[in-house]
Amino acid sequence: MREKIQALMAEVDAFKASNAAELEALRVKYLSKKGDISLLFNDFREVPNELKREVGQLLNDLKTKAQDRIAALKEEIGAAGASSEQLDLTRTAEPVALGTRHPLTLVKNEIIDIFARIGFTIAEGPEIEDDWHVFGALNFAPEHPARDMQDTFFIEQNPDVVLRTHTSSVQSRIMSVQKPPIRMLFPGRVYRNEAISYRAHCFFHQVEGLYIDKDVSFADLKQALMYFAKEMFGPSTQIRLRPSYFPFTEPSAEMDISCNLCGGKGCPFCKHTGWVEILGCGMVDPNVLENCGIDSNVYSGYAFGMGVERITNLKYQVKDLRLFSENDVRFLRQFESAY
Repeated sequence: MREKIQALMAEVDAFKASNAAELEALRVKYLSKKGDISLLFNDFREVPNELKREVGQLLNDLKTKAQDRIAALKEEIGAAGASSEQLDLTRTAEPVALGTRHPLTLVKNEIIDIFARIGFTIAEGPEIEDDWHVFGALNFAPEHPARDMQDTFFIEQNPDVVLRTHTSSVQSRIMSVQKPPIRMLFPGRVYRNEAISYRAHCFFHQVEGLYIDKDVSFADLKQALMYFAKEMFGPSTQIRLRPSYFPFTEPSAEMDISCNLCGGKGCPFCKHTGWVEILGCGMVDPNVLENCGIDSNVYSGYAFGMGVERITNLKYQVKDLRLFSENDVRFLRQFESAY
């Protein structure tokens, strides 16, 4: 046994390899499960007991030396290979693909950026809410028919815990804890119990705005929304406001923009009217101000809200809402140069 170990020790000292294939051949010959050194360990059981300690030490030294020698040769081969190649340090790493922002994120960020230029900051709130912040504080009485306008998801059959149906719930939270002036945007995901189709989904995204201060008028609202429309869709964009109804604003309106495809002349996209609806708005109802602890005799304000998917459809002509949540890479790659 000693003679075999000494012979293998001499072979290990003579290890030479000029490439990775030769080095792997050495590893297999000596250190694999059926290699020469491993076979010696199998024969170790035949060594007399009085010699086991000595022979065992020699075997361990042999194995360690072989592993160290192969590791050293591996470093030498790697260093030689690196120095012999001309590396292009300006080359893009491949095949790593660069990611892009989602189209909804692109549009949401653009909306936020536009309103930030006129002093709006951002606030966010929980998606799982209580009835008071979603409905009660916003002038929805318990039996108010307007509650039927929004099919709500309830949590564990508890009528007081819901998935928010609009980000107006964040407005009620902010108004309850912050004194005017308030000038904020409220972006986020909302949920409604609706059938999924090309034009509707059970979840979507909103950006709502709120401005409360002394002597805020409907004219202030109109000017802010006109500024937004021209910045988002182009300087030639026109707007119109049509009377509408929302429980939390009075008076209320829906805002249309001139169709950005036909320039207001009429086409299938705008149903030949020349106008496309993009958001709802109005003056904050005095009852909402009082519910949140703000004196409606001193302060007034306006609010507006828009669907991010709606704005994205208008900006990029995406006709199927389901594309936004299916994560189809073919669809998402179309927006690689949009940020």
